[in-house]
Amino acid sequence: MTLARKNLLLIFAVVVLTIMPLIMITDSEFGGADGAAEEVILQIKPDYEPWFPVLWQPPGGETESLLFALQAAIGGAFLGYYFGIKKGLAGK
Repeated sequence: MTLARKNLLLIFAVVVLTIMPLIMITDSEFGGADGAAEEVILQIKPDYEPWFPVLWQPPGGETESLLFALQAAIGGAFLGYYFGIKKGLAGK
């Protein structure tokens, strides 16, 4: 099997793994870890008050999602750069 064929199979597998949950899970309302943690805290101690107020609240859910995606992209770029440098140094 050639390298190009292996890469095509891997790309196909990634596409299938990306699309399958969208098809199989019809109720795709996913909550974040912050919301789940807040629910647990309120179950444990309903009168809980945060230690300090939130410094900045994003203006909407879309902005919050954008910032989360930006954070993930920056993290992915950093990891890609780091491993690329490591591989380049190992090849010398």
